[in-house]
Amino acid sequence: MSGTRVASLAAALLAMVPIAGAAVLYSARGPARTDGLRAGEYDPPRAAPEFSLAGSDGRPVTLSRYRGKIVLLTFGFTYCAAVCPTTLATLAQARSRLGKRADAVQVVFVTVDPERDDAAQMRSYLAAFDTGFVGATGDPKALAAARAGYGVTAVREGTGPDYAMVHTSSIFLIDRAGRLRAMMPFGRDAEDFAHDIGVLLEA
Repeated sequence: MSGTRVASLAAALLAMVPIAGAAVLYSARGPARTDGLRAGEYDPPRAAPEFSLAGSDGRPVTLSRYRGKIVLLTFGFTYCAAVCPTTLATLAQARSRLGKRADAVQVVFVTVDPERDDAAQMRSYLAAFDTGFVGATGDPKALAAARAGYGVTAVREGTGPDYAMVHTSSIFLIDRAGRLRAMMPFGRDAEDFAHDIGVLLEA
């Protein structure tokens, strides 16, 4: 997928993600909850499984590297047709809603397709959504271990060069202390993410 095509797709998706009014949070489900998380919570919270992978920014990606920040961890691949770019566009919108607090939030995108997703490819792809996003790649064994820690599955579909990867699409929310706090399913909007990030930042 060319850089121009990715940038155009990202711009279109970012424009399509709705942004609710800043003064009052409200959604189609009614008034937004202000207590607790909207994502499915881990009760009790548990230590997020650690991993060490090659980063799109040229540095190793580990969760301990981001201790003190809220980490939004998701798995996908840069040749994904719809789910991954939609997720990344939503997370970019959520960060934009946070203003200066966005500096305390790190999105980590772990590839499920190391055959095509090297660090350079991931860096170019993610920059179209948010230059602060970091991609993680590595050898198949290391990536499989990272997926196993979070119960993520990834299956190759097709045999030609345009094969796809069918994978778990949830987003994991990890707090400042490195604890796995919640899992947000695919399809939730930027408001839900901004709300839950706000809760974790105030915890």
